[in-house]
Amino acid sequence: MQHAHAGLENPEYYVPGLPVDYVASRYGIPQSEIAKLGSAENPHGTSPLAKTAVEACLNDLHLYPSWTADPLREKIASTYGFQAEEVICGAGETEILSLITRAFCPPGDKIQMPGPCFPIYHLFAEAEGRTPVLVHSATNPETMALEVDTYINAIDEDTRVVYVTNPHSPSGTWLTEAEVRRIIEASPNALVVLDEAYVHYSDTEGYIHLASEYQNLAVLRTFSKAFGLAGLRIGFGVASKQIINALLAVKPTWNMGQLQIAGGIAALDDHAHVERTVQTIIENRDYVQNRFGELDRFRMVEGSRSNFFLIEILDPDTDSTKVFEGLLERGVIVKDGSVSFRGLQDRFLRSDVNLKPHMDRLIDALADLP
Repeated sequence: MQHAHAGLENPEYYVPGLPVDYVASRYGIPQSEIAKLGSAENPHGTSPLAKTAVEACLNDLHLYPSWTADPLREKIASTYGFQAEEVICGAGETEILSLITRAFCPPGDKIQMPGPCFPIYHLFAEAEGRTPVLVHSATNPETMALEVDTYINAIDEDTRVVYVTNPHSPSGTWLTEAEVRRIIEASPNALVVLDEAYVHYSDTEGYIHLASEYQNLAVLRTFSKAFGLAGLRIGFGVASKQIINALLAVKPTWNMGQLQIAGGIAALDDHAHVERTVQTIIENRDYVQNRFGELDRFRMVEGSRSNFFLIEILDPDTDSTKVFEGLLERGVIVKDGSVSFRGLQDRFLRSDVNLKPHMDRLIDALADLP
């Protein structure tokens, strides 16, 4: 019998947010009465321009796409001020993360990431025989913000990839440009990966421009969130041509289909959809923060610049799994921190920011827990 390598002997898997139909079936709750707050999806749905473009492309499904998704690379490049050869596209950001692991970290070397973090960072590292290093902050319990000095001091000679997530997941906290620059400049022997999956919700332009300044930086973004294309699977990265060439060498040949290319190109012009989404998130982030003032057993961790936030459990007589299950019974889906984020333990849950009725359902359900 063949055995997988050591990193896959007892693999850990990503835990996605539960789907609405599962909760409806398990608890007998009408789907219309369920608040899905565990997947950071767009509350306004798909970009209308992307949907139209995808529909117009259906007759081309018999044709092979460009193996490097060149039409989409060119659109991304012109949108953000790069050359097409400085862009790579993937089936979601997650595919590009796997390419970075293989291309820039030899087996056994280290990939550094904030703790806790997006689980794919360490899951891919372990699956590929690399060593994930989670650097936990110790002095920012109120906001869980990254301690930049601590993070920089943890970088070793054999650290090959350094992740910076901005806004951070699961806390939603934000780093200034100066702080990001410090980390990049402290990592001359590593590729710094600035993950800006949720940057639209920060109400800034983000720091994608830094990829033009630093040869050891790649900036990643996704179409899953503000553009509402999570089901289409489109992500991209920008970096120097040398970095992109290495990623292209390990990329599956046709990783982007005709529909992804067409939908991504159109979505980049759908400014109205993005602006509407961002304003909804910003407004309702403030709204739910105010509503948390009604609770004495739970605290919304302040400072999120994303479309999600952490809920801290203040009641010592319960934990995140009990609260998670209690919310499910009341038609509210969130993420159990102890299951979804390594190192977060059992005092936190992560909830999306969504439409006001869903925010009300979350607060009312928390208040109703025994």
